[in-house]
Amino acid sequence: MLTIMALALTMAAQGQTETVDTAQFVAVYDYECRTQDDEGTAVTDRMQVVVQVGRTVTKSMPRSAYPVYDDESKPDVAAGFQEALMHMPTVWTGYPEGQTTVREFIFPHDYEGYEPTPYIAWTLSEDTMTVSGYLCQQAIATFWGVAWHVWYTDEIPSSAGPWRLRGLPGLIVKAESEVHTFCLAKLRMEASPITAPEQNPEVHRMKYAKLLKHKNAIYGNREYAKNPMYYVPDLNGSITDMSVLNHNGQQLVLANGGHPLLTKAHVYQPLELK
Repeated sequence: MLTIMALALTMAAQGQTETVDTAQFVAVYDYECRTQDDEGTAVTDRMQVVVQVGRTVTKSMPRSAYPVYDDESKPDVAAGFQEALMHMPTVWTGYPEGQTTVREFIFPHDYEGYEPTPYIAWTLSEDTMTVSGYLCQQAIATFWGVAWHVWYTDEIPSSAGPWRLRGLPGLIVKAESEVHTFCLAKLRMEASPITAPEQNPEVHRMKYAKLLKHKNAIYGNREYAKNPMYYVPDLNGSITDMSVLNHNGQQLVLANGGHPLLTKAHVYQPLELK
């Protein structure tokens, strides 16, 4: 049952959509967020982010949204719940041309934000460090109110990076803010299809700044960690389908097409502040 539900979770996240580019390589990043649980105890949340880098489009997504290959372990339901704690969206850079598209689920709706691909004003440094086996140079920038220190390598000639970080003369290998860290874990040379956002008339589309404001207002509320559904006035009425599973003695609830339904959460640490 867990395997079936994990597959359903992956398919729900990935969807069946058109191909807009073909990846030249795929980068897998370990992502950490240092935060607190609902009792105020320090915790570090962890998940993986997969980045498909094509000629014109880069797609960054949670690991569970990436197709499963024979030589990779299948993401399970527990991994999906960990991802739900960390609020990592799927990001298309360069789709449509010159634009960035962001898609994520904020219960009970799917949201899509769009904007011209933002320019990040990096300051390059002569400092170097070997990260994940690559000789890297340092760069710093403040992006949407968050200060980032990153290390990039010209050994991989790509301006891509994890999430929305990009725009350097080499692949971003590591990126750190005060509470967030991305670090390259694996690089795969594969020509996998990069798919567009799933066409769904029920998706709430809006300018990205408006979506970010909505997201930060919901998750940034002090009630969120103890009661993640505090903002849904009619929770039962908002659930269209639901499954309850037992995983290692813990009850996991999936709702509305296999999305994790959290009963407790961690203090929200936004990747962007404005």
